[in-house]
Amino acid sequence: MSRLQLRGWRLLSSPPRGIRGLALLALLGLLALSLAAGTDCPCREPELCRPIRHHPDFEVFVFDVGRKTWKSYDWSQITTVATFGKYDSELMCYAHSKGARVVLKGDVSLKDIIDPAFRASWIAQKVNLAKRQYMDGINIDIEQEVNCLSPEYDALTALVKETTDTFHREIEGSQVTFDVAWSPKNIDRRCYNYTGIADACDFLFVMSYDEQSQIWSECIAAANAPYNQTLTGYNDYIKMNINPKKLVMGVPWYGYDYTCLNLSEDHVCTIAKVPFRGAPCSDAAGRQVPYKVIVKQINSSISGNQWDKDQQAPYYNYKDPAGHFHQVWYDNPQSISLKATYIQNYGLRGIGMWNANCLDYSGDAVAKQQTEEMWEVLKPKLLQR
Repeated sequence: MSRLQLRGWRLLSSPPRGIRGLALLALLGLLALSLAAGTDCPCREPELCRPIRHHPDFEVFVFDVGRKTWKSYDWSQITTVATFGKYDSELMCYAHSKGARVVLKGDVSLKDIIDPAFRASWIAQKVNLAKRQYMDGINIDIEQEVNCLSPEYDALTALVKETTDTFHREIEGSQVTFDVAWSPKNIDRRCYNYTGIADACDFLFVMSYDEQSQIWSECIAAANAPYNQTLTGYNDYIKMNINPKKLVMGVPWYGYDYTCLNLSEDHVCTIAKVPFRGAPCSDAAGRQVPYKVIVKQINSSISGNQWDKDQQAPYYNYKDPAGHFHQVWYDNPQSISLKATYIQNYGLRGIGMWNANCLDYSGDAVAKQQTEEMWEVLKPKLLQR
């Protein structure tokens, strides 16, 4: 125990009296906890438990949902890892060794955050957790409905601002981000103060996928992230005077498998009517499939790989053992590359994906090439060779 620690423990064992004494006691308690935490660093090199302070010019934001696939990620590109799986201290140490941030997932009931005291408590818990785990911030992922006239509308903006202020104050160099839908036009009944939230945090991660969550026209299978629709969303955010440098483009490393009620000769797949938040149809009629499964199934499909010129996206059809026709829409290096060009042209902050675990890291020669191509397409076009 150091002299400073020893002095602190002595004062704690014989606490001073009065208001000043209580304040000193609280300060010494925090100091003791901080010093104790410093001895618990799980990394081989203690400096790897220090927060990342560098802010890169180009952000590559990775969502990780667990397991050890992170060991095969392209760490030459990654700047932030949002851990949506079980905490992995080995991942934290390795990410820090590569200069990449590791951030918490933040989710909370919007009904609760109307209360300022609850917000303060929730934020304090998250900051303390980040400190204990030597993490670099938080990614707030709240995808709940909000009415434009409800108290939750202002409470959500307040939560983001208070979270950002507290993290920045308590963890040097920390990063607070917020996940938003592909468009600011009340997607899935999410009426958020997008400009206020963008101003309040470091940047927005735009989830440019699940764009068929509300189908208002024909109930047919379609692209997860159609080209024109995706870019319209970014144009709408920028028209709201949100700085492009506050926007990170999120792309899907998964697709949707739809069972066709009818599959026409020109590849139109009629799907079941599954309503969602007011819309008569939605992608809930399908199921999400990771890219590693999709690329293996294409070869056994009845159509082979197809390309839709209007949506600028690939798809294929297959027949299951029960005789039902399916249509699978997904994104590949070609479709992602087209959208990623927008990042350079409009000066967005970077790119990211949901989620990095969706690729095949088995080491198989074909899979290895397919996986490398998906990582390669994330690179800024000016840096590609």
